[in-house]
Amino acid sequence: MSEHETRPDDAVRADEREELEDYEYVPGGKRRKGRGLKGCLAVLVALVVLLGGFYVALTQGVSWVADQFQGPDDYPGPGKGSVEFTVNEGDTTAQIGRNLKAEGVTKSVQAFIDAAANEPDAAGIQVGAYELQKEMKAADALEVLVDPANLIGFPTVTIPEGLRLTEIVSTLAQNTDFPEQAWNRALQQPDKIGLPDYAEGNAEGYLFPATYEIKPGMKPVRVLKMMVDRWRQAAEEADLEAKAAELGKTPGELMIIASLIEAEGRGEDMPKISRVIYNRLDGPGDKGGTNGTLGIDASIAYGLGLSPGSTELTPEQLAEDTPYNTRINAGLPPTPIEAPGDEAIAAAANPADGDWYYYVTVDLATGETKFYEDYDGFLEGRDEYKAYCETSDRC
Repeated sequence: MSEHETRPDDAVRADEREELEDYEYVPGGKRRKGRGLKGCLAVLVALVVLLGGFYVALTQGVSWVADQFQGPDDYPGPGKGSVEFTVNEGDTTAQIGRNLKAEGVTKSVQAFIDAAANEPDAAGIQVGAYELQKEMKAADALEVLVDPANLIGFPTVTIPEGLRLTEIVSTLAQNTDFPEQAWNRALQQPDKIGLPDYAEGNAEGYLFPATYEIKPGMKPVRVLKMMVDRWRQAAEEADLEAKAAELGKTPGELMIIASLIEAEGRGEDMPKISRVIYNRLDGPGDKGGTNGTLGIDASIAYGLGLSPGSTELTPEQLAEDTPYNTRINAGLPPTPIEAPGDEAIAAAANPADGDWYYYVTVDLATGETKFYEDYDGFLEGRDEYKAYCETSDRC
């Protein structure tokens, strides 16, 4: 073979056949066969995938936007059944919302928070129990809570006038979930319950007699502070501190006098009994033969730890020397002996005018009390009382 050697014919024909197989003949010329169709299909598939992805993204986007504008989950209302719901002391709006959701009243916390944000009275929701329903619209539940008229009544404790501290503690323990030990522990925190300095840490006489609502979440310290706050109101109304200065006494001494008045009298007699006490404390020592002693048996009984009552003390009890024996010791006992009410505190601050040194309750049923300027008058009253006791079982 020469240097210009060529391929054999059969090799040329094989190459040509391979090339020609990619074409088809048609009148007027030839075109690509097979590979053009595959390319079109590939482009079409890619376009479908692209459009599908765009559709999914668009759908999710629309859903997200809708979620942002439709607000938090909320029940349509009006609700069903009945739920007793309690707002506790110190609950925030968010906490109320959480409690509502937990009770099945509202569907979400945020729905309640949003409703409260648009209600000016929401900040004034009062502690207590309310009747709501399951599956309420948040705004409807809020409407119930902001109206104090919808409060379910709280349990109450009534402290009558004249109870001693031990009796008050017993009454509180009987009417609440806290035992006497819890109340006594609270009494050891005079600053927290608000006692004045002149009480010297002793709450005797300063837990004001009244009826109190014990709201949910209230603990002993809070209840006792409420009682002392009510005493402070009575003291301010009687102008206790200014009156004490006018009468030459301390506010603490006026409270002791008020407790003695509470133990000894009632109603319109209280200012007269107050005057007898002041006359005995401040009058001439020889007038009436009292020598500055008060002779109040209720104080003697307190010092002996005896239950209060109308039963007469024995000669031995009257002679027992304690700081509270006002027959032996001149002046006031060291502390109040019971809880005085409004009238007794007012009487201590405003004694009646008169020269009385003695008084005798001659009828225990009606409380009729007679006042005397000297010992002879007192003896007459004592005889009248003895005659009464002969026909009465109250003595």
